[in-house]
Amino acid sequence: QVRLQESGPGLVKPSQTLSLTCTVSGDSLGANFYYWSWVRQPPGKGLEWMGAITASGSSYYNPTHKSHTSISRDTSKDVFTLQLTSVSYEDTAVYYCVMGRLIWGSKWSDYDNWGQGTQVTVSS
Repeated sequence: QVRLQESGPGLVKPSQTLSLTCTVSGDSLGANFYYWSWVRQPPGKGLEWMGAITASGSSYYNPTHKSHTSISRDTSKDVFTLQLTSVSYEDTAVYYCVMGRLIWGSKWSDYDNWGQGTQVTVSS
């Protein structure tokens, strides 16, 4: 059973950079072909896909957020990270790391597995 666990700050100030890490256990990033993604759910809204990366390092981004989103991975540590620069109040959400066979999913059933989620609040 693959387990994903998000970690990172719960509170960031506007204009700062948000960095979140997803630790994968029970399997390795490169063991099977998956898209390792970050999604978020703002308060009262649906799931929003931010971007994905493969074990080989190919990355894909939601065009809406591409200019301030970066996803990287470290296969030696089985982690992948999300960086969101110049955050604003609209970036307040629960952030989830997920794995699946689709590059871009819009609902939970599009993914094979996901972490518990981590609340990120942007506030001054």
